[in-house]
Amino acid sequence: MNLAVNTLLFFCLLCFRFCSSASNFITTTRFLKDPKTLISKNADFKLGFFSPTNSTNRYLGIWYNNKDFNGESEVVWVANRDSPLKDSSGMLKISDDGNLRVLDAKNKIHWSSNISSFNVKNSSVAQLLDTGNLVLLSNDGNSTIWQSFDHPTDSFLPQLKLVFNKNKDDNYLQSWKSGNDPSQGRFRIVRLPRSLPELGIVKGNTIYYRSGPWNGYIFLGMPYPRSDISTGFTVVDAQDGTLEISYGMADRSLLQRFVLTYDGNLVQKNWNDSSRNWENKWQSLDSECDIYGKCGAFTMCNPTKTPICECLTGFEPKKVNEWSKGNWTNGCVRKTPLQCNSVGDDSDKFMQLKQIKVPDYGERILANPESCENKCLEKCECVAYSYYPGIGCMLLNLSLVDMQQYSTSGADLFVRLARSDMPGKTPKLKPKETQFHDLPLFEFTALVTATNDFSVVNKLGQGGFGPVYKGIWEDGQRIAVKRLSRASEQGLQEFMNEVVVISKLQHKNLVRLLGCCVEGDEKLLVYELMPNKSLDAILFDPVHCKILDWQKRFEIIQGICRGLLYLHRDSRLRIIHRDLKLSNILLDEELNPKISDFGMARIFGTKQDQANTQKIAGTYGYMSPEYAMEGRFSEKSDIFSLGVVLLEIVSGRKNSNFQDYESVNLVTYAWKLWNEDDMLSLIDPTVLKPCFEAQILKCIQAGLLCVQESPVDRPSVSTLISMLDIDDIENLPFPKQSGFARSEASGSDGTPRDGRERCSENWVSLTALNGR
Repeated sequence: MNLAVNTLLFFCLLCFRFCSSASNFITTTRFLKDPKTLISKNADFKLGFFSPTNSTNRYLGIWYNNKDFNGESEVVWVANRDSPLKDSSGMLKISDDGNLRVLDAKNKIHWSSNISSFNVKNSSVAQLLDTGNLVLLSNDGNSTIWQSFDHPTDSFLPQLKLVFNKNKDDNYLQSWKSGNDPSQGRFRIVRLPRSLPELGIVKGNTIYYRSGPWNGYIFLGMPYPRSDISTGFTVVDAQDGTLEISYGMADRSLLQRFVLTYDGNLVQKNWNDSSRNWENKWQSLDSECDIYGKCGAFTMCNPTKTPICECLTGFEPKKVNEWSKGNWTNGCVRKTPLQCNSVGDDSDKFMQLKQIKVPDYGERILANPESCENKCLEKCECVAYSYYPGIGCMLLNLSLVDMQQYSTSGADLFVRLARSDMPGKTPKLKPKETQFHDLPLFEFTALVTATNDFSVVNKLGQGGFGPVYKGIWEDGQRIAVKRLSRASEQGLQEFMNEVVVISKLQHKNLVRLLGCCVEGDEKLLVYELMPNKSLDAILFDPVHCKILDWQKRFEIIQGICRGLLYLHRDSRLRIIHRDLKLSNILLDEELNPKISDFGMARIFGTKQDQANTQKIAGTYGYMSPEYAMEGRFSEKSDIFSLGVVLLEIVSGRKNSNFQDYESVNLVTYAWKLWNEDDMLSLIDPTVLKPCFEAQILKCIQAGLLCVQESPVDRPSVSTLISMLDIDDIENLPFPKQSGFARSEASGSDGTPRDGRERCSENWVSLTALNGR
């Protein structure tokens, strides 16, 4: 009798506890069967079975309720991620041993909470909470026996606690395998084995991204504007080596989560009620510089520069040939050995770098800001130090790896150098009156002062010739100084070539050379400064590209064509540029284009149509077939490069580094779309408007005419300008086979080639026996 009464009372309590939310729990007698769902008390989350986009597999998952669910983009947790059901017979139930289980029609277990029977024998209720947490409760409803928050998949939610144990990471985030496959992917978040609390995204066993050390407020390698921070992180570093990370929302009415995407990016997503969509507010991989060790040891990665990698002052590339080709993985090495334990004039000094992502493997020691430098000098293995509030003194005793230049936030880093490698201070001198190929010849010391000792802060970029720095004369004139690098494969011949060629040219769409400097081993060119840098730096930047609407892009196209017409026809010399590409198109204050970099240019005679060379110079992706394969160049090889430039401007996509299943580069992709009569798919959607459609299509057709396989078929630049000026595109000729379209579409045996394996960087200019 007493047993019956107790049982009745128990079920009455259950009814009282859950009667107001009868759809948010299951019991030993109440199952969840596909397609039924559970909804949390305040209807914030939903638990049920779903199928990802383009998939018939069924998974038990949790997603946001009433947020226009459109598939996997809303799912925050998946139970049977590695064991999908093949039909809609799935069921979630509490089994006889007290565990939660996902079963199919044949009672095959596809997932289980997997708690020992002893620990779950008193469980009888599972409930979906408004935090998105699925909990398995004890009989009295007061104890949580198991919860999904202890076993996250790819999403980090408010109130979820990530716990990283010293010897075992039980609840790390792990990405989906792909956008429509929730099985365990390649990327996961772990605690890095460092002396300071630090997280990493790893790909297999390889570090892919590093958060930087925790300073009590943020991870130093995860900077974003303070105005965007609606998240309060809590990090607890326990004495037993356990690291706990959680976060809460200042405004709980806001919806926010972090997602580790299948391609290894940790993204902060906020719900926008107005657009009824999730917006990306922050992401860990904002540029290539965020990839761990992108540039190798003793380098600085700067996403605003081209190329993005450079050696620190006092260091030089470890492998010069690979570095000049854009392979930076081997990093840089010190030019002059450190003078450990030396004193006085021979002692090592420290070069200050500001707003830096501190390198990996920082060691925290007890020291105040004044003694931190001495602590580093006392250790021969110490190569740099940093002092940051909330952390204190950090010594770097290994190679400096994974450094990045930030525009905001970051820390000050002091790099140890031999005294002879420290940037010097030299008084500025006025330019000499001496003329060199009709150009002023500047003193090297004047350029040192104008560029603040060629400071890394003033570095604008780097090409095959060497680095380029911005500078300013005492009278306020701004300049750009191109300095021949010792690692450059372009030597005195290319330097002299550029001096000779550009000193004789003057046009509003060509960059203006102000002078040069030849002193000892130093060879420098001084240009007018182009404040908006190169066209590729803006066009391929997801933020800055917005200033290039179609009207501005068309004006840039016209300006490039006028500059090339001057080189080919209107100047006193006939110039073949041989390296026309987006990174060699500079933009002034008003985004007017100016062709630059004449180190590869060649002067033609008045009756000369083409020339041959055994020394191929230029950039793959922009080089015409006859030049890349046979060494023949002419005006029409520049026209081919111009055609690639047109297609890149119209599409907003790079010709190389292009990934499409059927096309190995942008040219072959454009040719495929032309044959399919689908040219609208090529156009950058940010500029496609009905009023511009005809003009944009005309530019695409003109671009395809320029990249035709046979040089004879390509128009001259004057003809091209006429094409762009006419309103009617129906009278334009139809393009023929594009260059490389046939040869790159298949291998010698006729089998398709994987375009992703053929992609190569396109910002470096080289002189080499074989093209890149």
